[in-house]
Amino acid sequence: MMTSTMTLEKATLPVPQFDQIQLDQLKQDIEKSIHAGQAFLNHLEQAPQDFASQRKTIEQLDTLENQMSESWGVLSHLNAVMNNPQTREVYQELLPHLSAYYTQLGQHTPLYQTYQQIHDSTEFSSLSAAQQSAIRLALRDFKLSGVALEGDAKKRYAEISARLSQLSSDFSNHVLDATQAYFKPLSEDQLKGLPQSSIELLKQYGQQRELDQPVATLDIPAYLAIMTYAENRELRETLYKAYTTRASDESDHKEYDNTAIMEEILSLRQEMAQLLGFDNFAEYSLASKMAPDVQTVHDFLVDLAEHARTPALKEINELKLIAQQDGVEQLQPWDSGYYSEKLKQQQFNLSQEALKPYFPAPKIIQGLFQIVDRLYGVQIVEREAPLWHPDVHYYELEDQGKVIAGFYFDLYARSGKRGGAWMSGFRSRMQTAQGLQKPICYMVCNFTPPVGQQPALLTHDEVNTLFHEFGHGLHHMLTEVDNISVAGTHGVAWDAVELPSQFMEFWTWDKDSLDLLSEHIETHVHLPEELLNALLNARFFQSGMQTLRQIEFALFDLTIHAKNPALNSSGIQNVLNDIRTQFAVLPTATYNRFQHSFSHIFAGGYAAGYYSYKWAEVLASDAFDRFEAEGIFNTQTGAEFRKAILAVGGKDTALDAFVNFRGREPKIDALLRHQGWTNDHQNA
Repeated sequence: MMTSTMTLEKATLPVPQFDQIQLDQLKQDIEKSIHAGQAFLNHLEQAPQDFASQRKTIEQLDTLENQMSESWGVLSHLNAVMNNPQTREVYQELLPHLSAYYTQLGQHTPLYQTYQQIHDSTEFSSLSAAQQSAIRLALRDFKLSGVALEGDAKKRYAEISARLSQLSSDFSNHVLDATQAYFKPLSEDQLKGLPQSSIELLKQYGQQRELDQPVATLDIPAYLAIMTYAENRELRETLYKAYTTRASDESDHKEYDNTAIMEEILSLRQEMAQLLGFDNFAEYSLASKMAPDVQTVHDFLVDLAEHARTPALKEINELKLIAQQDGVEQLQPWDSGYYSEKLKQQQFNLSQEALKPYFPAPKIIQGLFQIVDRLYGVQIVEREAPLWHPDVHYYELEDQGKVIAGFYFDLYARSGKRGGAWMSGFRSRMQTAQGLQKPICYMVCNFTPPVGQQPALLTHDEVNTLFHEFGHGLHHMLTEVDNISVAGTHGVAWDAVELPSQFMEFWTWDKDSLDLLSEHIETHVHLPEELLNALLNARFFQSGMQTLRQIEFALFDLTIHAKNPALNSSGIQNVLNDIRTQFAVLPTATYNRFQHSFSHIFAGGYAAGYYSYKWAEVLASDAFDRFEAEGIFNTQTGAEFRKAILAVGGKDTALDAFVNFRGREPKIDALLRHQGWTNDHQNA
């Protein structure tokens, strides 16, 4: 991340003019794209009969999709990172029109027949592998979009689709509004235990609200600081309750309660699945994924939980013991972060706070770029481009001196920005009438922002998150496929899409990498040996508990979507309670309403797919196992990973891509070792 005093060359790729975007104009562009798409479909009254005309029809559709994803992509991005009443209003107004268009597209019989006739023709084999894959995936998606439905069933499917897109948006807005509605002014006494950097952050939050005292908020940097360091147990419980009841019936802000929205989403998803001939929504969801069926996923998660149980029980007992030394007889959920930090200091002489001065954001970013260069032979250069916020930076990827892609970093938490971290594509690689269109993406995080004049100092967890999102970004940017529907992450099975992201995280646990990533903010020295060893030794700290927590989320998601009929809110709560009884090692507060802010499954693409994180972790661990054997900066291995995994998009199936890189099907052994659950993990 360069300083503002340096003059940057202008972006070489065509980028959005974020400094000039007018909402009215953006709205018109999107309406124009929708109308163009609808006109195209209305004009296509029957499938073209000859192969050349059929191909041309699909090329026209790809061009329309490219225009749509670009204009809508800008609006949905701004709605997520610069949310305000005006942007939200335009977004909400256009959403039903967009949904109606995509429903019409997915159920368009002549268009479906066009794809089917290409697939069945003798010329199909003359198409490129990417084109063939795009046709096969399109035919699958037509069937999952209800193309075979007729009459009232077809109409009902369209109504459900429109309503679901609206409900997902409402769910997401409620979580954002509920998060931002809460703040709590703090006294000096309540700040005891917090490091100075966290206190300065809370003061900054206070100043933003025109208060002359520090303020606790539910933004992740503030929330985690209090849960990790605040000695005041009552304050921790207050924050925990506010955070875990967001957007629920237990919250003080009942106007953001997501209860009815969750019920309606589950009911409509179930109805949609049955319209298409599935017994439940989980079956429908898995029809487009790598995992073969619901039972396989369930068994996979339960088996992994069995591996995690013994270490998790040991970890929770250690936590209870250290809490008892402090006079806490009954360990509560709001105690776990606080005593985990104490335990980590006791066992490994390691604290996140001691690490932070060694992880200034500019150095981390520079180190990340060096690692990517060593692995894949691409250079990353910051360029000048119009931006939506002063914290944002724009970069371009160069391969042998040629620009091949671009990306934006928007890394810090702020008001009006949705929580979490994500990568979203703005533009996909594609052959257009004007030549090769190069991919551009957004990478968004919610890290602790810079305080005062200092650059942002990251925790190691935040470094991990940055590498994770950059893995997604590389998947989007290093594609060599020119067909928009299978370029980058498009067409990749959802439960394999986390492979490149989780794979990148391994470089944050390597000594040579950490030398590139660390530099003390004042002394400019790398991470000293004792801190480096402490960090690496603490790698498996509470891995059992963390795994069980992820499995709890994944099983909850899978189970509620496998129920027929759909559950009401008490049924949803009962499923969560049952899963916690079976798998959690720390009891949960009765008022905890985690599900009400579980945006991944109610407002994202992870419905009956949250297991994907663990499924893909097996693939990522096994892929990295080859790097461990051949050298983690082995350029040949890096080139092969780029070619077999990152370059192919949805051209190859996820399993074929993995086998092409690994030479065999995936095994779980490396994952168990990388969790620290086997005897040879010391060599990992």
